[in-house]
Amino acid sequence: MFNVHLVGMDRKILVQDGLYSINTDFMLEESGQADLLIVPPIFGDMATALELNRSSLPWIRNQFENGAEVASLCVGAFLLASTGLLNGKKCSTHWAYYREFEEMFPEVEVVDGGIITEENGIYSSGGANSFWNLLLYILEKYTDRDTAILASKYFAIDFDRNSQAAFMMFKGQKDHRDEKVKQIQEYIEGNYGERMTVDGLAQRVAMSRRSFERRFKQATGNTVVEYLQRVKIEAAKRSFESSRKNISEVMYDVGYSDSKAFRNVFKKLTGLTPIEYRNKYNRDAVA
Repeated sequence: MFNVHLVGMDRKILVQDGLYSINTDFMLEESGQADLLIVPPIFGDMATALELNRSSLPWIRNQFENGAEVASLCVGAFLLASTGLLNGKKCSTHWAYYREFEEMFPEVEVVDGGIITEENGIYSSGGANSFWNLLLYILEKYTDRDTAILASKYFAIDFDRNSQAAFMMFKGQKDHRDEKVKQIQEYIEGNYGERMTVDGLAQRVAMSRRSFERRFKQATGNTVVEYLQRVKIEAAKRSFESSRKNISEVMYDVGYSDSKAFRNVFKKLTGLTPIEYRNKYNRDAVA
């Protein structure tokens, strides 16, 4: 059903410092018009990788403008976004690169936790092995659901996985120069089990609440409340993965006293309930 070709800027592409090579079927200028173009992940420093691949951008745009659908895999979204085709559209990419992507391409909306995004003939997938889910999605669209299900069974792929949330790790956004905000970030991360308020945190750095909230959002990309929630839930995730504590014990350890609120925030940020997450990642809990 598909006639697949590898197309590139060179006949032979050395990968992983020459560890292996990829031989292309066609050079860009020889390729002709495609029905579907899949942009693979780029590698290493994103700015350097984009510069090395810059000469491919007009070709990608031309393929789309002449009727090809275009899909990016993982951080291939950086190359696709560099064409301008994603401006004003939604996009998925690897969760670890959200901040960098948003800074480089402010006109593109990153779908938080997204596995697959489709908009006007442009597809993108989340991190790493999420590309399998995008390929199944495209396979179903170009053929039928029975064929996609058969492929998912043959390759043992979870057919309906639709979020990266359970795999995401929150490390805090400290790549900024606002020292007062960094001071509060470090305080939150060191005392997440205590009760905190936005007013109290603002007072710690002698700022008005309004000014504090504005500067915190500008520096980290999160509101103060969002950051508090993310730090607490990240601590809860680590505890579920490595300890024998029950749900209530972990909830109290990270500063929640309302089980419903804890469950709702946990599921919002991870896509799983606390017990589902514990059972997924803690071998002792399953036993």
